Amino acid sequence: MDLEEAKEFKERCTQCAAVSWGLTDEGKYYCTSCHNVTERSKEVINTGAIPNTKIQAINRGLKRKRKLEKGWDWYVCEGFQQILYQQAEALKTLGVGPELKDEVLHNFWKRYLQKSKQAYCKNPVYIRGRKATVLEDNPSHSDWDSEPDVLSDFSCPSFVESGPDSQLDSRTQKPFPISKASQSETASICSGSLDGVEYSLRKEKGIVKMTMPRTLAFCYLSLLWQRETITLSDLLRFVEEGHIPYINAFQHFPEEMKLYGRDKGIFAIESWPAYEDIYKKMIEIAKFLDLPRFPDITEDCYLHPDILCMKYLMEVNLPDEMNDLTYQVVKMTGIGEVDFLTFDPIAKMAKTVKYDIQAVAVIVIVLKLLFLLDDNLEWTLSNIAEKYNEKNKEDKPWFDFRKWYQVMKKSIDEKKQKWEEARAKYVWKSEKPLYHSSIDRAVVYKRREMVVSLQKQFSALTDSAPTVEKKSPSSFQFNWTEGDSAGTCFHGHSLQGILKKKGQSLTIKNSLYWLSTQKFCRSYCKHVTTYEESNFSLSYQFVINLFSFLLRIKASSLHEEVSLIEKRLFKRKYSKTKKKSRSRKRRK
Repeated sequence: MDLEEAKEFKERCTQCAAVSWGLTDEGKYYCTSCHNVTERSKEVINTGAIPNTKIQAINRGLKRKRKLEKGWDWYVCEGFQQILYQQAEALKTLGVGPELKDEVLHNFWKRYLQKSKQAYCKNPVYIRGRKATVLEDNPSHSDWDSEPDVLSDFSCPSFVESGPDSQLDSRTQKPFPISKASQSETASICSGSLDGVEYSLRKEKGIVKMTMPRTLAFCYLSLLWQRETITLSDLLRFVEEGHIPYINAFQHFPEEMKLYGRDKGIFAIESWPAYEDIYKKMIEIAKFLDLPRFPDITEDCYLHPDILCMKYLMEVNLPDEMNDLTYQVVKMTGIGEVDFLTFDPIAKMAKTVKYDIQAVAVIVIVLKLLFLLDDNLEWTLSNIAEKYNEKNKEDKPWFDFRKWYQVMKKSIDEKKQKWEEARAKYVWKSEKPLYHSSIDRAVVYKRREMVVSLQKQFSALTDSAPTVEKKSPSSFQFNWTEGDSAGTCFHGHSLQGILKKKGQSLTIKNSLYWLSTQKFCRSYCKHVTTYEESNFSLSYQFVINLFSFLLRIKASSLHEEVSLIEKRLFKRKYSKTKKKSRSRKRRK
């Protein structure tokens, strides 16, 4: 054993993290502290010392090992490209057409790389080593996945702008504005990616910097372009249920893509995506990419309010007859028109409809029209329905709001409790350990092994295997069927006790209605209206909270949407309140 010859080996021991090595008789390094023997061998230069040995084979093996330990030279945009590929594949398994990945998302990503000057332009921003491996047009490939290029090439119709600046030039490079520190040292110690440090510091006006939440914004933009049967709330719920990679998505990177240091702040995320945040980022990206008007949302599209209202009426166990009333509200307010529903990023006021929130807001308005939701009329109508159902058990039952409230409250409380428990138990740490620099790698991996070992021992002692049930993906969170012992199904119940005949048509018995918002905020406010629960009836609070939980949104967001649709439905009432306020100001 020769300690002097082992001094050149400076890596930390994976067992005890010490840097004290010796050489065995076979030429392998061993730790003098814990006697751990590695697979690494000393590269022999003097061939006379080992007769009849093929030195070339030994050297080649060591080079391969060192290359794997060092990893590929990769850029941050390639990391996001890998995550987008994973998310597109997950959407494909959920039933989305392959065109979303192979054409639409690919197309949007190419346009983003060009607009952000990372590729498909004369002077890309990358500075060292090589250009980022990005998607190119090549009809011979049909998949994103290849090695070592992370993502390979395939053909698609191109949004990428033509012109002299749109071609990738391998000779010219325009660097980030960075400090004059040693670039090779920065790349090897501060981040696994070549541009991790520069990317985290980069602040360029007019450039939308890629983040983890923006990967979901890209996915939703692609779903919206394809008019798929997945709303934004569905997308975020699938992320939370683990069907779409988002939290710790980096652990599915190829082994050769080493990730540490500043990369941790870019790719590691420890918060669930919020509806409003992804919605705003989606509009921001669409405007940044200068995307054209999206395909029309027509009456036969899943995102049309008539179809979504039908879906959510089934979801919350309300009578099928209410669908006629939601249809009338959609028609009277004009929110079902193609121009209103279709997203146009290049319009002066670029905004898209929150399709799922809009649909449930229409249902809330219909419930207010039928039952008023003032903690009085709904219970009076429930008493009438209860008496009728007792006397006429063989006839079609009348809808009983009180009974529906009791069934839904029990179901939603159970569902909410399970959801809160799942969130509380969620393990944010990834299976693939993250470390701040390559020097700390061995220590972090050793600690991770110890934690996993302790968890296994504890599970064995308590006889509780740490298994997490993964739900099968579904558009519906509740399942209501006739004869279900878990709860009463109200789909086939009648609204006859609430409606009255007027000629050949049916009208609502209740002639009263109260507006959710009497006065809207001014244009310079960030919100349209405010929502204080204490100012509203308990019935209204329950309905708002029910749908808010269903979509995983804030109650104030749904209340705001209800108010905006009421403003379109009751134009006269709002015009009267405006005139009154003006006359009062004049008197003063």
